[in-house]
Amino acid sequence: MCPKQLLAMELGTHSNVLQTFFSSKSKKNKKVTNLTEEELNNFIRSVITMKPDVIDPFYVLDLGAVKCIMEKWNSKFPQIRPFYAVKCNPEPMFLALLAMMGAGFDCASQAEIEAVVGLGVSPDRIIFASTCKPETHLKYAATVGVNLATYDSSYEVEKIKKWHPKCALLLRIKVGDDNYARRPLGNKFGALPEEIIPLLQAAHTAHLSVVGVAFHLGSAVTHQEAYRFAIASAKTVFDTAIQLGMPRMHILDIGGGFTASPQFEDAAATIKDALESYFGDEPGLEMVSEPGRFFAETSFTLVTNIIGKRVRGNVKEYWINDGLYGSMMNMLHDPDRVIGTVKPLALNSYPDNPTCSRLMTYSSIVYGPIANSLDTVLTNYQLPELNVNDWLVFSEMGAYSASAGSKFNGFDTSAIRTYLAYSNQSSESSICMNGNKV
Repeated sequence: MCPKQLLAMELGTHSNVLQTFFSSKSKKNKKVTNLTEEELNNFIRSVITMKPDVIDPFYVLDLGAVKCIMEKWNSKFPQIRPFYAVKCNPEPMFLALLAMMGAGFDCASQAEIEAVVGLGVSPDRIIFASTCKPETHLKYAATVGVNLATYDSSYEVEKIKKWHPKCALLLRIKVGDDNYARRPLGNKFGALPEEIIPLLQAAHTAHLSVVGVAFHLGSAVTHQEAYRFAIASAKTVFDTAIQLGMPRMHILDIGGGFTASPQFEDAAATIKDALESYFGDEPGLEMVSEPGRFFAETSFTLVTNIIGKRVRGNVKEYWINDGLYGSMMNMLHDPDRVIGTVKPLALNSYPDNPTCSRLMTYSSIVYGPIANSLDTVLTNYQLPELNVNDWLVFSEMGAYSASAGSKFNGFDTSAIRTYLAYSNQSSESSICMNGNKV
């Protein structure tokens, strides 16, 4: 694939990028695919070339990757509608792309609802999926017509009755222990088994409609069989509501915790089998989910600039302009995830070999920019010898990255720009990649 076939450009408006991406004309006889590593590197180089004086970190959002992930979801869960968890990554163009693909949205605050509604998304495609909502946020939800929310306490029932009495409810239940996921949700969310009947009765007494059950096993579920137990538990709640004389529930929310990895295949098989076993004869059942990491994690690449260097003995030490107080806040909770996904792009030191192919590597330490020793991104990591103004590229950086960062020491994570890219491959292998600043 010749580099001359690659074109990077900034388009006038964000919507132009998505219109081009989705236009039937541009996709005729072509297949939209994930960027290859070569394409991604060429696109990153084009962004850097366009703004040679700017060395700030930036993201690349691979639109083709998002499309492929949605296709994967729909192939495995054709009857389960994804309500993307906005908290995972609220990048506006990412949300817009998911909306155009038919996703709903899991929002946990007024600001997240505003972001989604501001894209023109109908409020009936939003679940207010926080079990404890500020009163002002509830009032806002009522104003814009977000009429489905989760709850797990009688105090929440009182608030909803007062400020949003037309809101339908999903009773969120806690399932099992906290050993099911890489990042468990702990005891903060979900009704305990002994609380289910009182909470159903409280909502019924308040004349609020409980239309279904929700659960969430945690972020990045590692034990797929836990979904079977959770679905069985949800069925028990459905049956309990009928025994209490309440209207039949019709929504099952299986939460999130999925990753776009081979484990997804196992999770899908387990969930489909459990749904058939426990809800196979449930009339009119609507099934939804709240995936976040599944869509976001592998769709974004973070590109950071080396701003400092020090050599101590045989160890090379580098400073980059993003770190654990910024986009990599998630590494504080999941430090092993990044290993193997960091690669150099040494445009300054090795312009003829920027990927440093076959170069000798050295034990290296990579620090973030913050004046705190905790901001250590990598230790004992093998890298070629690099220099100031070279770049480090971090893949799979879309989940809980920009959304979790801070402004500590004045390094503002929210100011990091995102460039959009996609690969459009025809039988002639011609490629067009389009980029846009956010």
